[in-house]
Amino acid sequence: MFKRKKPATVGPKRIDTLVGAGTRIIGDVHFSGGLHVDGHVKGNVDAPPASNSTLSVSDAGIVEGSVAVPNVVLNGIVKGDILANGRVELGANAKVSGNVYYGLIEMAMGAAINGKLIHEPRKGESVPVSKPF
Repeated sequence: MFKRKKPATVGPKRIDTLVGAGTRIIGDVHFSGGLHVDGHVKGNVDAPPASNSTLSVSDAGIVEGSVAVPNVVLNGIVKGDILANGRVELGANAKVSGNVYYGLIEMAMGAAINGKLIHEPRKGESVPVSKPF
């Protein structure tokens, strides 16, 4: 009668590319699949919108630039806008200095956003219209 739902999976479970803790990249990063950042990226990070790619940033990870990736799992810092037409998961240590454009969002207590949260529905998804009193 009562069944526990399986946790939602975001994009690929595997990590194709890793930016290690001692690594600093200066320049834009274009990828598809899974990218995990433990280091520092100074530049924009993007993946094709239809790729179902995932960017994950650990507690020690920093991205200084805009992020345009379908799915984002953030526990570190992003200094720039996040554009995710899929899902955004903000962990307790997540800090965003910029606007977050999302399809679905999940925030843990302690996550900080210095910017706007802007919902962008997926194609075919209806937006509820509020009626005045």
